[in-house]
Amino acid sequence: MAEIRGLREAVADLIHDGDTVAMEGFTHLIPFAAAHEVIRQGITDLTLVRMTPDVIYDQLIGAGLARKLVFSWGGNPGVGSLHRFRDAVENGWPRPLELDEHSHAGMANRYAAGASRLPLALLNGYRGSDLGRRTTTLSTIDCPSTGQELAAVAAVNPDVTVIHAQQADREGNVQLWGLAGVQKEAVLAADRVLVTVEELVEELDPRPGGVVLPGWVVDAVAWVPGGAHPSYAAGYSERDNDYYREWDRVSRDREMFQQWLRECVTG
Repeated sequence: MAEIRGLREAVADLIHDGDTVAMEGFTHLIPFAAAHEVIRQGITDLTLVRMTPDVIYDQLIGAGLARKLVFSWGGNPGVGSLHRFRDAVENGWPRPLELDEHSHAGMANRYAAGASRLPLALLNGYRGSDLGRRTTTLSTIDCPSTGQELAAVAAVNPDVTVIHAQQADREGNVQLWGLAGVQKEAVLAADRVLVTVEELVEELDPRPGGVVLPGWVVDAVAWVPGGAHPSYAAGYSERDNDYYREWDRVSRDREMFQQWLRECVTG
């Protein structure tokens, strides 16, 4: 059964230096509050995994906590580049960043394989791409039935997965609804799981299209209303578009970014 814990205590207990950490959420339910707690605690040398590393990972990379990024797309959605990400790749500031890049379909299949506890997943994809020459986690295999060449992607099994959700009950069962990305697969693929939630309820009320994660697959639940900001939680909050636009200005300059970090996160 999952424990209901404070965010600081849960992060300190579940996320350690050198871990492979997935923080998932598609458009909404992005666990920003948990990421900021990781920054405050200075947990470092992380391998960060995410389908679409956007502002949340730009902040972790800029804080110097990431040594490697496993991903399928990177950008400030609706705005442009991730400048802290670019600075790390192009200039090694604040530290060099190793990359393992895949397609969206490839990353989704890697999570699915990890959740199924399989070593790899097979898919039609990557044809015409040079990604296979740039990563050790992608190869090809001939189908034993048809002889067709298929892409084989290695499973992803994070040490820790962190997600944000709308609700959890007192036994640690979690429910999320709205746009669902790979949160379920990322949770099932991980060794340890932290979920921040908008609300603690006595009983989960099933929602159309809702995803329920039983308490036995979750290690800790932290009550963090607004924990997805500046993204949103469907039914609870709206996306802070001004924040994403302002991030483009703040993140372009190293000194401005460091001032933001002191004033808005670590201070």
